[in-house]
Amino acid sequence: MSTPHILIADDHPLLRGAVRHALTAALPSAVVDEVASATALGKALEARPDADLVLLDVTMPGAHGFSALLHVRGAYPEIPVVVISSSEHPRVIRRAQQFGAAGFIPKSSPAEAIGEAVSTVLEGGTWFPPMAAARSEQDALLAARLAQLTPQQFRVLECLADGLLNKQIAHELGLAENTVKVHVTAILKKLDCHSRTQAAVLVKSLAPEATL
Repeated sequence: MSTPHILIADDHPLLRGAVRHALTAALPSAVVDEVASATALGKALEARPDADLVLLDVTMPGAHGFSALLHVRGAYPEIPVVVISSSEHPRVIRRAQQFGAAGFIPKSSPAEAIGEAVSTVLEGGTWFPPMAAARSEQDALLAARLAQLTPQQFRVLECLADGLLNKQIAHELGLAENTVKVHVTAILKKLDCHSRTQAAVLVKSLAPEATL
């Protein structure tokens, strides 16, 4: 890949700068864009759906833990996502993998490791630190349930998790209120939830170290 296009999604400017520096050293021809929120990431991907890689911080504004990872994987399944995180807990690494990440880079990693991880993923491989945490069947079930949602339904679900009413969701997403009602009904059915609150709790379980 002669000129890969990479998106760095993290709300810390210093971290983005360090990652950009590492990418420039490892892949001098790479085109690198930066965003600081889940909303900005969504807009950037709409503008560049042909991006080659997303480097994603799961704790940035607008994300509910791994929700941004799941959203990108659902809406743009051809774009690999590498999670960058301040946590090196084995369970966090394992959850990132189970939720569809192609790699995981601890923020404490040296620049050489970042370059190696990105190069490996761009070549079609995966890159994860050694993991001691066992695979979680609960996380696998959660990922499968969320994978049933369309990208628009996932956006509505995130709004539900923020406690927004249908009218507010309609305004936020530029939808008709009746359309939102239809989406909410479909979301609850697909997730096997009996209430909006139950669906919101499900989203909150996507926090990196949450347990179901």
